[in-house]
Amino acid sequence: MNEQHLTPASQGTPWSAWQQSAHLARATWLNPEQLCPPGRRLVLVAPHPGDEVLMAGGLLAGFHGREHDLVLISVTDGEGSHPGSATWSEHRLRRQRPQESRHALQQLDLEPARLDWRRLNLKDGGLARDEAFLVNHLSQLLQPGDLLLCPWRADGQDDHETVGRACAQAAQARQGQLAEAPVWAWHWAEPDYTRLPWPRAHRVQLDDARLARKRAALAACTSQLQADGERPPVLPAHLQQCLLQPFELLFL
Repeated sequence: MNEQHLTPASQGTPWSAWQQSAHLARATWLNPEQLCPPGRRLVLVAPHPGDEVLMAGGLLAGFHGREHDLVLISVTDGEGSHPGSATWSEHRLRRQRPQESRHALQQLDLEPARLDWRRLNLKDGGLARDEAFLVNHLSQLLQPGDLLLCPWRADGQDDHETVGRACAQAAQARQGQLAEAPVWAWHWAEPDYTRLPWPRAHRVQLDDARLARKRAALAACTSQLQADGERPPVLPAHLQQCLLQPFELLFL
């Protein structure tokens, strides 16, 4: 969820602009059960705590009672989200953000103790040097037929892109299905941006209950939603609006 090395439009792209996107309008609709029916394992790789909510909180909200079908990998502890902050030191964030993820999962009606939740504790902001490790770790974990969900490999944020590349390699090696979710691309891309892989775009439909749970889960990520002195929140309001629509966009 960390904003690093982005090349955004001046204030980011608002949802009102995305509503005019012909590319988005043509994206195929799926229901969550089509994508990940009971018995199919979802392996979700979150570069930073909270990314699991942004990418797929609505999808995760349907895993109550089938936590055995879910593997959550938190690659870093998110300690790099507030560089130079007097309030949010790396030490504080390293404790705070995983706790926020725990609260968010509970808001999604999931019991963290029942999950296969793996925290890798890699360096936030420095995942490029650990890309080979990630490929190896995922290749050992994945089983044929798994759905591997991660950020889009061109999302505009270094750690997101590293995780996306590693997941793509592992999915290909292990015959799993790859699902890539744009996160920061909602912020910096324009609605007619042709480098987004629109031919692979699908909208996973979220009913009111799933969307409400996702909204509550995102609200648990307090460190990312609060201004830090004169600094705006890490997660801008317009980006939250894009990610809290009644669907989740995936490239399959």
